[in-house]
Amino acid sequence: MSAPSVPNKPQHSRRDTALIHGLSTSEVQALSEACIEAKGRAYCPYSKFRVGASLLLTSGQIIRGANVENAAYPVGTCAERTALGTAVVEGARRGDIRALAVATDISPPASPCGMCRQYIREFCEPSMPVLMYDKDGKSTVLTLEQLLPMSFGPESLPMH
Repeated sequence: MSAPSVPNKPQHSRRDTALIHGLSTSEVQALSEACIEAKGRAYCPYSKFRVGASLLLTSGQIIRGANVENAAYPVGTCAERTALGTAVVEGARRGDIRALAVATDISPPASPCGMCRQYIREFCEPSMPVLMYDKDGKSTVLTLEQLLPMSFGPESLPMH
């Protein structure tokens, strides 16, 4: 007797993602399109590794960022930090960011690097969803807390 077949575990679709994290389908679509579009603006002549990021603010505004490299390699800036810096300059503060999306040209999708995870933690709640898109537009969704467990943020430091 053969074992019963077990259906494959379904991948998150954009609709599922919207339901799970309180985002509407149109918000997820806008984040996806914005980070993929931003990826096209990346300045990465050395690594050739394009990354685009987008943030959804509580106001509904979407902020984009792309990685910007430099001949002095450590001076480059990741797409996530570019988007967050732009949001801060435009007036966003902690609690104003509902979701972050990142797009790359690889599969499976890449997650934000360690430095970006801590930078994101400065401005975003641990429960915030991070949508990561691969070269084919397929997504993986994790919360910031899943990407950076046992993290510390501004609230962890003593108040002066």
